[in-house]
Amino acid sequence: MVMKFLVIVLILLVPAVFSLLVAPEAFATDPIIGRASVIDGDTLEIHGKRIRLHGIDAPENGQSCLVGSRKYRCGQWASQALSDKIMRGTVSCTPRDSDRYGRVVAVCRFRGMDLNAWMVSKGWALAYRLYSRDYIRQENRASNSQVGVWQGKFVKPWDWRRGKRLTVTKGKERGRCIIKGNISRRGHIYHVPGDKYYSRTKITTSKGERWFCSEVEARAAGWRRSWR
Repeated sequence: MVMKFLVIVLILLVPAVFSLLVAPEAFATDPIIGRASVIDGDTLEIHGKRIRLHGIDAPENGQSCLVGSRKYRCGQWASQALSDKIMRGTVSCTPRDSDRYGRVVAVCRFRGMDLNAWMVSKGWALAYRLYSRDYIRQENRASNSQVGVWQGKFVKPWDWRRGKRLTVTKGKERGRCIIKGNISRRGHIYHVPGDKYYSRTKITTSKGERWFCSEVEARAAGWRRSWR
């Protein structure tokens, strides 16, 4: 009788013990919705929870890229592009996974738009092929259109994290001011990397055209931003 009782107890306990030993931590799949703040070009924070955008990899905040011979903080530009897009608005993120840092990996949408795809299509992030092939088409379009980081030279974010850096020929770097101040029939217009006409705009200083180091500087000088 005692043996029969022990067998029944073991039958009841073994599945529970086994699940505790081998089952992964429960993963919440409910959408995370709320006002988002930008941590970097591929990371948001909503309600204190860090969210890594699935399938993409953006330049790190401290990373620099080149446009012509001009070095600029492409990581900061990527963060700013994402921030300008959502303006701390309400974002809905659908979890797909979690990463080794404990962040939720998700596809995030703003007003119905896939932000992951948008960042890649604007050239401010790359398709992260190591984990996903979802955004290769957007990357190919951005590369062909030479927008965002594709306007010049850059180190892929995953290589940059391993220590790879751009090399700039000594004496040829012309500074970090990469906003183009163009004079046309539309007046005094400035273009920032990622804008539609940035790559095709040429600056002729003899005509009064110039380079700006920030949008604040450009606006203070009386120039207005080009249509994107």
